[in-house]
Amino acid sequence: MENFIFSINATLPIFLIMLSGLFFRKIGLMKEDFTAALNKFVFKVALPVLLFQDLSVQDFASSWDGKFVLFCFLVTLLSILLITLISFLFIHDTGKRGEFIQVSYRSSAAILGIAFIQNIYGDGNSGMAPLMILGSVPLYNIFAVIVLTVTAPSADGRQRRPDRALAMKTLRGIITNPIIIGILAGLLWSVLGIPQPKIFAATIKNIAVLATPLGLMAMGSAFDLTKAKAEVAPALAASIIKLMLLVAAFLPLAVLLGFRNQELVALLVMLGSASTVSCYIMARNMGHEGTLTSSTVMMTTFGCAFSLTFWLYLLKTLALI
Repeated sequence: MENFIFSINATLPIFLIMLSGLFFRKIGLMKEDFTAALNKFVFKVALPVLLFQDLSVQDFASSWDGKFVLFCFLVTLLSILLITLISFLFIHDTGKRGEFIQVSYRSSAAILGIAFIQNIYGDGNSGMAPLMILGSVPLYNIFAVIVLTVTAPSADGRQRRPDRALAMKTLRGIITNPIIIGILAGLLWSVLGIPQPKIFAATIKNIAVLATPLGLMAMGSAFDLTKAKAEVAPALAASIIKLMLLVAAFLPLAVLLGFRNQELVALLVMLGSASTVSCYIMARNMGHEGTLTSSTVMMTTFGCAFSLTFWLYLLKTLALI
C-alpha cells in the first residue's frame, strides 16, 4: 500500500497539470500561438537544461558498472527494434507510426526515475538510476530524431521518400537536437569534473524545473478530445507495451543475468515507467500532429501508478529487491 500511495502521489499531480493546461485553454488563458511558443521553449531550452542538470552533477566514475550500462543500452535498442516491428503490423499511417514507436519505448527515466528510486532507498540515494540514464536516455533521443524525421509528412502532406537529402536532414537533426546537446554537455561536464558555482547551479536549477510543468501544460492545452477518440486503440496498445510488455520481456532476462535490488528497480523504471512528456514536445517540434503521443502519455501517466506498484510487489514477493 505504501508503494501504491507513493506512485499515486508521484503520478497524479502530473496528470492534473496536464488537465490544467486543457482548463486554461478552455477559459482563454492558453491560446494556440502561446501553446506553440511554450512547446518551442521547452524543447529548445528547458528540457536540454533539465537533462544537463541531471547528468552534470553525477559521479559516474565512483559507481561505474559497465555490465549494467551495456545491458541498459542493448535492452533499449532491442525494445526500439521490437516496437518498430510491431508498428508495421498494426499502424498503417506512417506519421502515426513514428509517434507510436517513440511513445512506446521512451520512459520518464530522467524526470520520474530518480525520484521514484529515492523514495524506495532514501533521499540522496539515487541508486543505479544515473547509470541507467547513461545507458538509455541518449539512445532514446537519437532514435526519436531518426524515427520522427523519417516518418514526418512533408509540407504537402505526403510521406518523404528515403534519399540522400532525408539522410542528411536526419543526421543534421541528431547533431543539432537541443536535447541531445544537453545530454552530451552534461556528460562532458561530469566526466571533466568541472565545479558548478552556486550562482550557475541555482540558475540552471531554476530553468530546469520549468521543463516538466510547462511541457505538461502545453500538452494539455493542445489536447483535442475529438481527435484523441480516434486514437484510443493505438494509444491503448502503446500504453500496454510501455507499462507491461517491455517489463515482462526483459526484466526476467535481467534476473537471469544476476541483476538484483537497486539494479532491478532502475531497470523497472527504464522499462515500465510512464511515457515522458518529451515525446510530445519532440513530436510537435518535428512536424507531427501529436494526438497519439499526448493520449498515450496521459494513459501511461495514470496507469503507471498501478503497474509500477504491481511490478514492485512482484519483485519483493520473489525476494529480488
